[in-house]
Amino acid sequence: MTVTLWHNPKCSTSRRVLADLQAAGHAVQVVEYLKTPPDRAALADMLAALKARPADILRRRGNDDLLAGEPAGGYGDDALLDLMVEHPILIERPIARTSKGAVLCRPVERLAQVL
Repeated sequence: MTVTLWHNPKCSTSRRVLADLQAAGHAVQVVEYLKTPPDRAALADMLAALKARPADILRRRGNDDLLAGEPAGGYGDDALLDLMVEHPILIERPIARTSKGAVLCRPVERLAQVL
């Protein structure tokens, strides 16, 4: 099975998911989303696969400056989507996608939902 992984190599959870996928013999298409950020359409497509809203994959920790002190609930979906496209560090990781769907792998054990 091929797995597309939105990955940040500096993140221990993301590294663990990648290692688990490789150890299980899955073909992994790694997308280092901070180096190659998704455009609005790609992010919206991933959200649809996740059956999620932008706030569901918003990385809050360490990003207060980018959120201008507003809680995630202070932004509408379109505004959050625009912020995430402009600042991909706001996207929580890792996100795994297969033909079975997509999942935010936090905790790591959630990966099993799409394998």
